Amino acid sequence: MKTHYYFGWFNDVFPDKLVKLLHEDITDRKSLIMISANPFLHEDEEVGATERSWLDQANIMFDEYHLIDYGVQKEESQKLIQNASVIFLLGGNTVEQNGILIEYELSDLIKKSRAVVMGTSAGAINMSAKWLCSKYTGYKGEISSIYDGIGLDNFSVLSHFDLENNIEQIQGELSLLSEEINVYASNKDCAVRVKGDKIDILGNVYLISHSKIQKLDETL
Repeated sequence: MKTHYYFGWFNDVFPDKLVKLLHEDITDRKSLIMISANPFLHEDEEVGATERSWLDQANIMFDEYHLIDYGVQKEESQKLIQNASVIFLLGGNTVEQNGILIEYELSDLIKKSRAVVMGTSAGAINMSAKWLCSKYTGYKGEISSIYDGIGLDNFSVLSHFDLENNIEQIQGELSLLSEEINVYASNKDCAVRVKGDKIDILGNVYLISHSKIQKLDETL
């Protein structure tokens, strides 16, 4: 049964409820493969440090840790994905992360993987089927465009933005996309967990569907 976690951003540590679930779901802890969302900064030791600290503090440790960025060869990156226990798409620059996923041909390998796949902020967005790149959803530029993500699940994710103060703007901007697929919008300290056909909610998560927005009840 495939398991996917779409995180917002955590200012401190994973909530206890989430830690419990991760311990249940992550039974194979041979290798953690992180995919950078700042792939050009391949000499920056800070990339992935925060996300790894969340797992460390949850006492979820791995035998091997690897970071995929442009300092790693394409073929090696593909092998790492194929042998991964957990794949973690990091936060950072969503467009740059999308670029390395395409250039290194990683998306299909991630979809076929039996690993637990998780992403935070940019990583969660790129896990989804499609996502909106717009100045209203935190990106530079005047022209809005739709990007294809990995497509682990047939919905869109808007992650780690100030929804509470921009709900009407974001709802309007995402209206057209929400006619095609559901959009799960979240900010901080929250998660959407997909296990098999079941979708669970932790924290403040909104569903935008057919141009209408509603706050979802927690199920975790």
